[in-house]
Amino acid sequence: MSRRSGILEFAVLGLLRESPMHGYELRKRLNTSLGVFRAFSYGTLYPCLKALVANGWLVEETGDATEGVPAAALTGRRAKIVYRLTAAGKEHFEELLAHSGPDAWEDEHFGVRFAFFGQTSRDVRMRVLEGRRSRLEERLEKMRTSLARTRERLDDYTLELQRHGMESVEREVRWLNELIESERTGRDQRAPDPAAQDKKSEDADGLPRHRGGSRPDPSDDTTT
Repeated sequence: MSRRSGILEFAVLGLLRESPMHGYELRKRLNTSLGVFRAFSYGTLYPCLKALVANGWLVEETGDATEGVPAAALTGRRAKIVYRLTAAGKEHFEELLAHSGPDAWEDEHFGVRFAFFGQTSRDVRMRVLEGRRSRLEERLEKMRTSLARTRERLDDYTLELQRHGMESVEREVRWLNELIESERTGRDQRAPDPAAQDKKSEDADGLPRHRGGSRPDPSDDTTT
């Protein structure tokens, strides 16, 4: 199995773990939620789905078996076959989630792995983040060495392009540093729930007290 098809398998299993979908809806989710698959067509996805069905990780359902599938997943002329994750498929996906080796750090894989961090254990998240940071730091050092060696032979535009690439990598390293620090301290990256904050701020008489009250969502995929 190629690395590209392997990460596609991972993404398909992860999305179907959330809910059953038909092929069109699944391709749309891959395109909109996981940008690395923006150029994928159903013709590329279909063999992957068939292979997952053959392995027993998915089942194809039609007719009444699609009860409970969101209405959006049943629209369109081809909305006849719905793919559902099996127990074996869920177990296989959890095994893939636990993997934190070098493949998980690469440009093409990291974005997809990160998209499923909400389903990934904290120790695996840490290993993937630290591995990604280490990989980018190595790349940054090579870029700096190459630029120092060749800058005198580069025209202004090529030099600016080199600098832009370095700045992009530096930004991602800073972002990774923040994520790693947050994982270590156990801070919740999401904004607090206003309703929960109001409830906490109520005194014994049920009267709300004044409360104060924010972090940007870093994303820069220019290193791929």
